[in-house]
Amino acid sequence: MKILLATYWAVPHVGGVWGYMKQLKEKLVSLGHEVDLLGYSENNEYVYIVNEDRRLEKDKVLPLLNAKLNEQVYPAIHINSLIKSTEFQRYFFELAAAYLGLDKYDVIHTQDVISTASIQRVRPKGPALVATLHGCVAHEIRHQLTTIHKSPTSHMARAYFDELERTGASSAEYTIVANNWLKNILTNEFLVPDEQIKVFHYGYDVENFVKRMKEKSPVKRPTDKKVIIFTGRLVELKGVHHLISALGQLKESRNDWVCWIVGDGDKKAELRVQTKALGLEEDVLFFGSRDDIPALLANSDIYVLPSLLENQPLSVVEAQIAGMPVIVSDAGGLPEIVEHQVTGLISPAGDSEALYQNLNLLLDDEKLRKTLGNNASKWGRNHWALDKGVSNVLDVYHSAISKLRKDEENVSANRLH
Repeated sequence: MKILLATYWAVPHVGGVWGYMKQLKEKLVSLGHEVDLLGYSENNEYVYIVNEDRRLEKDKVLPLLNAKLNEQVYPAIHINSLIKSTEFQRYFFELAAAYLGLDKYDVIHTQDVISTASIQRVRPKGPALVATLHGCVAHEIRHQLTTIHKSPTSHMARAYFDELERTGASSAEYTIVANNWLKNILTNEFLVPDEQIKVFHYGYDVENFVKRMKEKSPVKRPTDKKVIIFTGRLVELKGVHHLISALGQLKESRNDWVCWIVGDGDKKAELRVQTKALGLEEDVLFFGSRDDIPALLANSDIYVLPSLLENQPLSVVEAQIAGMPVIVSDAGGLPEIVEHQVTGLISPAGDSEALYQNLNLLLDDEKLRKTLGNNASKWGRNHWALDKGVSNVLDVYHSAISKLRKDEENVSANRLH
């Protein structure tokens, strides 16, 4: 098959979606399929087919966009800055996808609601459309509308992104999600037909990750302290500020630990200020984005993800494969992949006190740490097997192609009558 993996986000980018796209492409190619990648550039200046280096520059069509989406014709777009920026970006993505050509593919596999809604509008007759949703954009935006994007027109932005979620989640022949948490949101809140949704995990290249765990890292763990580690984007929804608050409490009672914060994001400066204010500068180390995460996890003792909203984070998948006891929040789909007191510990989202208690418990109890880590490794290395995940994806591709052909036949038959 000829397959296009497409996302509205930049490629490459920091985060689990890009990691999934890379692994899926590699596995599909190894099985004999032809795979292209479509997305924005890192600076959002163009949309391109990555492996062919074909692109459409935004500057070339900006005058057209400004004329088409002008305030006189579409005043509602210009009332809220978040709606305006998203609509311009979405519209350009749509134009670029059509310009770069979609008709040669058997399947277009999108990775978010925005690319799905956009490609559906310009999809030629032929390719089947499959969407994998890695979270709920509308819910993430709702949170941001109370914080960084709060404005007098926030209610309009909420309505816009709710409709975008509904449209994107409903546009494909089939929509894949990783857990029942997201499925229930889509069916109950956004009225996506139950039969359209397929629920299964993405899969992960366990063998390669285990191999990379054995590589050497220039970062050396202290000999007399346990290592607590977070890996991920430093954004508000990851809840790292709650982790640092919990570490502030932990510092008051013990100093047999250090914490490695691995990742980047727009909250990094604020988190550094918080760390300094709590007197944790020597205890909490910020490493930025790194390529040696498998080795860092292999040299750590406790993994923490205190998210406020979450789907199926690859960071937890990696920690489980590495055999680490994990402490996660109860946000979103996390309770579906971490079993409390079996493969890890679960704290209420946003509860720094409960997080502190769980950290203290695991630092005190070496036997519990090892038991949870061993259980996580056994479960994770079996459950996250990439072959299983990709086999499920291919089944959906074939089902989507069959469904599309059947729908086309029904349309033709109705026209004859």
